[in-house]
Amino acid sequence: MGQLTTTVFTVTEFCYHTGISNDELKEFVALGVIEPLEIETQEWFFDDNAIVVIHRALKLHKELALDWHGIAIALTLLDENEQLKQENKQLRQQLMRFINE
Repeated sequence: MGQLTTTVFTVTEFCYHTGISNDELKEFVALGVIEPLEIETQEWFFDDNAIVVIHRALKLHKELALDWHGIAIALTLLDENEQLKQENKQLRQQLMRFINE
């Protein structure tokens, strides 16, 4: 199997691709919505997953008129919900194997 490649973006590139300002980016990082990659430099770098998260945040902001704090909470809850769905699916599969034995 091949390795997954991740695109890395500088702050300028990230802001360009998401349409957010540098100040908004700093606020998203401060709220824990996204985190810069751990690269040994003074600059921040972000991966393509962070772009997906920001696009989700912007969609929530537009559709639900939530402030950035509300968006941070909503994204956390949505991620937790997705994780619980995955765990539930795995447990159901294990249960079905157990029942069918």
